[in-house]
Amino acid sequence: MTELMTLEEVLKSQPHKIVERDGVRYTLLGTAHVSQASVEAVRDAIGSGRFDAVAVELDAPRLQALSDPDALSKLDLVQVLRTGRTAMFAANLALAAYQRRLAEQLGIEPGAELKRATLEARHRELPVHLIDREVGLTFKRASARLGFWGRAKLGSGLLASLFTDEEVGAEEIEKLKHGDMLEASFSEFASESPAIYETVIAERDRYMAARLRETSGDAREVLAVVGAGHLQGLAQHLHEESRAPASIREELEALPQKSTIPWFTILLATFVLGGFAWGFWQGGIDVGSDLLLQWVLATGVLGAIGCAIAGGHPLSILVAFVASPLTPLHPALASGTLSALTEAWLRKPTYADFMALRDDVQTMRGWWRNRVARVLLNFFLTSLGTAIGVWTGGLRMLGKLVG
Repeated sequence: MTELMTLEEVLKSQPHKIVERDGVRYTLLGTAHVSQASVEAVRDAIGSGRFDAVAVELDAPRLQALSDPDALSKLDLVQVLRTGRTAMFAANLALAAYQRRLAEQLGIEPGAELKRATLEARHRELPVHLIDREVGLTFKRASARLGFWGRAKLGSGLLASLFTDEEVGAEEIEKLKHGDMLEASFSEFASESPAIYETVIAERDRYMAARLRETSGDAREVLAVVGAGHLQGLAQHLHEESRAPASIREELEALPQKSTIPWFTILLATFVLGGFAWGFWQGGIDVGSDLLLQWVLATGVLGAIGCAIAGGHPLSILVAFVASPLTPLHPALASGTLSALTEAWLRKPTYADFMALRDDVQTMRGWWRNRVARVLLNFFLTSLGTAIGVWTGGLRMLGKLVG
C-alpha cells in the first residue's frame, strides 16, 4: 500500500477545480477512469477528513453494476421487453462489454476510482451523492436528436460493439485518461454528430452541476469525483448558473414528446388496407388475394427468417410469421417484442445465463449459446426482418397498383 498523501499533495498531483458558492466549497477532483493513481488520489482525498460529503460521476444502475457482480442476474427480462426498454438494456450491455475489454487489456476496472470513492465515503459514514444522469436516459435523449439513419447507425454501432473482441485503441484510452467513459464509448459517433456530443458531454456537465447544488444539503465541504474531461464545464456551470437546480434537472431528464397521433402507422395502414380494398374492388378476388398474399409472405417470411437466424424456438418463429404482417399496422405492437417474449417464456434464461452474459457477448458463438443474448438477437433480427418485409411488400403493392 502506498503512503497516504495529504489533500494538498493530492490536488497538486491531479487536475482539479475549486468553486465556492452559497456557503459551500466544492472541490472538483478530475480523475482518469483507467488509472490506479486516480484510485489512490481519491482514497487519500477522502481520507484527509476535510470533506462533509462526497459526490461521484455515477448513476444508480452504474454504481450497482460496479458494486454488485450479481446485478444482471436480478433483472426481469420479460419486464424489460414488455416495457419497451430492450434498446436501453442493449446500450447498457454495450457499455459493460466495453468496460470488460478495457479491464482485460489494462488490468484495472474502468471506473475503479468512482467505486473507491463510494466505498471510502461510506466507510467514514459520509453522505454519498450520485450526480450523473442515468445512462439509459442519456442514450434516449441522444437518439431522439438524431434522424432515422442516425438512430440506425447508432444502434447498429452499439450492437456491433458487443461482438468485437479487438483491443481498445490508444486514442480511446487517451480519451479515458483525460475525458469521460461515455465520451469514449460514443467517440465514433460523437465526432460526427454535434447532437450526440451535446447530449453525452455538455448536457451532463449542466446536469451534474445542478445535482451538486441540489444535494449539498448541510455540507460545507463537498468533494466531487468526476472524469477530468468534465472539470471545465462543470466548474463553469456550478459558478455561473442562476436557475433553480431542480428545474435544470427536470429539463435535462425530459424526453421530446412524441406525437400522440402515430402518423406513420396511420399512413402505412391506410396504404396497405386501401391497396387490398382497391385490389378486390378493381381486380376481383384474384388481384386482391394476390396483393394480400404478397404482403403476408414479404413481412411474415422475412420476420420469421430473422427469428430463425437468431436461433429462435419453432413457436417463436411461428409467432414472428403471424405477427409480422399485422404489427406494422398497429402502433402499440411490435413483432420483435412478441417473438422475443415467446422466446423468453419458452426458454427462460437461467442464473448462469445472466452471470455469463458479459463474457458470452464477446464472441459470436456466445450470443447464440446464452439465452439472454439470444432473446435480444430475436428482438432485433425479427424487427429487422419485419422492417425489410414492410418495404419489400409495400413496393410490390405499389408496383401492382400503378402497373
